[in-house]
Amino acid sequence: MPTRRALSAGNRPLYTSDERARRDATPWTLVQGVLAPVQFLVFLISLALVLRYVATGAGLAAATASIVAKTMVLYAIMITGSIWEKVVFGRWLFAPAFFWEDVVSMGVIALHTAYLLALVFGLAPDAQIAIALAAYASYVVNAAQFLLKLRAARLQGLPSMAEAAG
Repeated sequence: MPTRRALSAGNRPLYTSDERARRDATPWTLVQGVLAPVQFLVFLISLALVLRYVATGAGLAAATASIVAKTMVLYAIMITGSIWEKVVFGRWLFAPAFFWEDVVSMGVIALHTAYLLALVFGLAPDAQIAIALAAYASYVVNAAQFLLKLRAARLQGLPSMAEAAG
């Protein structure tokens, strides 16, 4: 099991003790903990509907509704995540601990918003679906970033071997 020193070699720990205390005390941590799996479930359902449309040409209305739903959940998690980041790190976005996750999140939001604009302005359904698939691919990358960060946070929360033995 790596030590905290090994985990943070060359960079600061994910959370200072004050940040960890704020993270654990704020209700926004629970909100994020609930919204993240909800968003992933909505994503999986929507992806299935979108792929069904791509494969068969049927179900455009269901695919469209699911993409809009996924986008609304994304906006909700982004807004509440920004509040969480402000409470924990004192910044609305781009706190050093989550800088690259936030950068990629901006791309994810831009692509989802581009999908909504394509829908509103009546782009061809295949163009809309192509944008949605690009948005979903970027979402998968972003979700992986956050899962890796969550794992790092858990590992940093563990006592080192020396601390455990001491």
